Amino acid sequence: MSRPLSQLPSLGSICLSCRLKFSRPLARQPSRLISKRLLTTPPLTSALGGLPTTKPFQPKTPAYIDPYTRTSNQQNPRSTSLTYREPPKPHRLHIYATKHNCHITLAQGNRDALISVSSGNLGFRKAARGSYDAAYQLGAFMMSKITSQGMLSDEYPGKGGPIRALEVVLRDFGPGREAVTKILLGSEGKGLRSRILRVMDSTRLKFGGTRSKKPRRLG
Repeated sequence: MSRPLSQLPSLGSICLSCRLKFSRPLARQPSRLISKRLLTTPPLTSALGGLPTTKPFQPKTPAYIDPYTRTSNQQNPRSTSLTYREPPKPHRLHIYATKHNCHITLAQGNRDALISVSSGNLGFRKAARGSYDAAYQLGAFMMSKITSQGMLSDEYPGKGGPIRALEVVLRDFGPGREAVTKILLGSEGKGLRSRILRVMDSTRLKFGGTRSKKPRRLG
């Protein structure tokens, strides 16, 4: 904005060239207020009369692939609508082998028991229940029951669905621990052996607590 001549300095105190500079409009410096106004203004393309505007960037989510069936949830490779499906939890085979007995339990993904048998269910009594032979027959019985019910087939309609992945959980160090391991590594466990993801040990460990029972000594 130009200043009026009444506000300009007198001719005796300033030269004519500087006097003309004062009479010119002052350039405004850019401030934060101007930058904020630019953010609220409409885009240039809409102001020019209906030119095509670019769409906002949307990152693409990769298609989910089932790790067991190797099938993708994206039917059409050109479609952009993707849905994430959580992979199913694997089944668990619990082997609880004590020096007096052996228990084998097959549980589904949500840890509900499907089959639970012990050496006593096969007719072994008293001290015979904790023997190596009883645990070996128990493991072979469990494998034959899984195969006869069709749990290894993809079309199994029963509770828990087919066994596509398996976790083996071992507990304690009785004779049945080695016996059932031999079953899984032998011809009886050929169908389950390829589906095992991991082998875990859940043997209880004592830290402190009450005094343990005196160990039994014979002789």
